[in-house]
Amino acid sequence: MNGIYFSGTGNTRHCVALFASASGNGRAVSIENPEACTLLHDSAEFVLGYPVYFSNIPSIVVHFLQDNAESLKGKRVFIIATMGLFSGDGAGCGARLLRKYGASVTGGLHLVMPDCIGDVKLLKHSTDENKKTIKQAEQKIRNAAVSIQNGTYPQEGLHFYNHVAGLFGQRLWYLAKAKALTKKLSIDSTACAGCGLCVNRCPMKAIIMKDHKAFFTGTCTLCYRCINSCPQKAITLIGKKVYEQCLFEKY
Repeated sequence: MNGIYFSGTGNTRHCVALFASASGNGRAVSIENPEACTLLHDSAEFVLGYPVYFSNIPSIVVHFLQDNAESLKGKRVFIIATMGLFSGDGAGCGARLLRKYGASVTGGLHLVMPDCIGDVKLLKHSTDENKKTIKQAEQKIRNAAVSIQNGTYPQEGLHFYNHVAGLFGQRLWYLAKAKALTKKLSIDSTACAGCGLCVNRCPMKAIIMKDHKAFFTGTCTLCYRCINSCPQKAITLIGKKVYEQCLFEKY
């Protein structure tokens, strides 16, 4: 099964690529790659993967689905939602949007992966703990692929009680805060070395270079890619200091 995904720091990319391979040597393409639109159009069935932020689907994924609404009609879509700990209905958020555009949602899979939030010390885990988390997710992916080949699709995050859990567990409390955070990315100009890495890696094109310094000028999708990539640790979002840069490749 082919896979289309958005991945901030590599977790979702890894999970969708493994699932695509385990379910029949499929391809995995980022929504940032123009080929994703072609793959979506040409595939009768595919897996859609994305990380969950505050029990919600990233805005960049919402925009991608909106832009490709016509191509979604009649498609069969399996959803993979990755998360740091809990989402409730992470897969359900995408499922409701897909159904709105005429797609059929075959199932959902929730995968706990290492947290991407590098500027909140409370959320950090040891490297060994993160490696264990990844191995558990990988085994869950392989089991799901076998189950689907046998005709049974996991249904995680798609039930009514999942919707209630996501709504009351996080979205009601954090929706306004998450929306405010999309405008709150902070770049310390005194620490910025002007390398431009954040500009190149921002999926929203929301960071520009001015006078050899990086400046945030747009809307953040909360992916933490720039924060976890900045060599100077000059970028923060929720906290005021980067405690650990969280990228999948480090594990």
